Amino acid sequence: MEVLDTSIANVALPHISGSLGASTDQGTWVLTSYLVSNAIVLPLGAWASSVMGRKNFFLFCIVIFTISSFLCGAAPTLPMLLLFRVLQGAGGGGLQPMAQAIMADSFEPHKRGQAFALYGLVAVLAPSIGPTLGGWITDNFSWRWIFFINIPVGLLAFILVTRLVDDPPWIKPDRKRLFNMDFLGLAFLSIAMGGMQIMLDKGEENDWFASDFIRFFAFLFVGGMVALVLWELHTDKPIINLRLFRYKNFAICCFLMMLVGGVLNANTVLQPQFMQALLGYTATTAGMALTAGGIALVIMMPLAGWATGKISARTLAVCGFILFTFTFRYAAQVTTLQMSFSQASWLRVIQMLPLPFCFISITNAAYVDLPKEESNQVAGLINFARNIGGSILIALTNAQVTSRSMWHQQHLQSAMQPGMLGYQSHLNALQGFLGGSAGSANSAGLALGSLYNQLNQQAAMQGYQDVYIELSWMSVGLVLLAFLLSKNRPGQGPGAEAMH
Repeated sequence: MEVLDTSIANVALPHISGSLGASTDQGTWVLTSYLVSNAIVLPLGAWASSVMGRKNFFLFCIVIFTISSFLCGAAPTLPMLLLFRVLQGAGGGGLQPMAQAIMADSFEPHKRGQAFALYGLVAVLAPSIGPTLGGWITDNFSWRWIFFINIPVGLLAFILVTRLVDDPPWIKPDRKRLFNMDFLGLAFLSIAMGGMQIMLDKGEENDWFASDFIRFFAFLFVGGMVALVLWELHTDKPIINLRLFRYKNFAICCFLMMLVGGVLNANTVLQPQFMQALLGYTATTAGMALTAGGIALVIMMPLAGWATGKISARTLAVCGFILFTFTFRYAAQVTTLQMSFSQASWLRVIQMLPLPFCFISITNAAYVDLPKEESNQVAGLINFARNIGGSILIALTNAQVTSRSMWHQQHLQSAMQPGMLGYQSHLNALQGFLGGSAGSANSAGLALGSLYNQLNQQAAMQGYQDVYIELSWMSVGLVLLAFLLSKNRPGQGPGAEAMH
């Protein structure tokens, strides 16, 4: 429910802007406002659980998310919608890490991999189906229903959690901590995450660091993050326990999960974006091409969960990242202007195959050597890292597609000069073809326009291919980094030790 909401509103933005009398630029704040509040709350779950209990905090987040979903759907103006999206993001920020922490503490170590497989299936599948579902709902009903559909799910979740979930004995609420809250740490976190999300979401449309607006928020991000780290490492009661990063396995897992989240989200954006911009697909049809990947994920997640009980997390992660390297190379080869719907669907299937092994093995390995009392902090920081990685890599890959496309455009233009045999032959052929329908007086201009359009399409295609090649090289780096993980015993979880 929560992960789906991070992507379902993307395709509805034009409808939202038009309905509420806002510009397209103003409408994008519907996404940014949600992501900012979500990023701030994600790592706060452990502190909130210590104040009110994990079950109570989970129920509180469900209530906030469900009520704010209704308010978003009923919002009469854009400012009201943005306010309710902030509330929705705050409620949603506690759902992901608490769900994972509850699973980690509810299952025996040898079954924990299968539990994480179910969690991973939802976390990975939701961003893929979000744009498709959002487009279908918007086209057939109204953009308001992308928020209203959360209400029955939220009610059902509240009933099930109330009846079936209990806190483990080591989680004891202490309401005195509410008055001893690390307010300065929360302020630094809010400044850093607000600056980062606004910088990433608005960077491309404002020409990145050529804009004073972007430089200001970049300064807030860097300054807030440095202050947060320094303060949290020295305060007695930190709101985020950064001291967990002294555990090598956990620190490496957070970094790996940040990049896995980045690869997942960037890839989910790149393929449908390419199909819509260059192949002429609608948002719904482009989303349908991702459906086969979702089916592959449903099959592979349980298999990966079973494998974590038989094979060490390090081995699974290494194998998964090696597969990632080959899948991105394959993506660079088949991403052409002649790519068919079936090829796009098969590409998505291949890209999904290694993901469960990386996602579940890293989630499992993050708990190695850590005390079980820290499971809330571990879940919060792992999910925080995944979401931050997604935001960063989506922004970077989109910017890189634009940059590489411009480079290829300049390179191709150098071959389109009068007197060059291939260029002149193609131009003459187009003039002859167009002259029969548009007349000889117009054929020269139309032929040049057609060639220029082909050039732009070729340049953009090569830009996407370059980014896939770069992602394959990044995957090579992830393979090497995964070897640094401690080799845990299969089925290991919180409180266990690595093999030495």
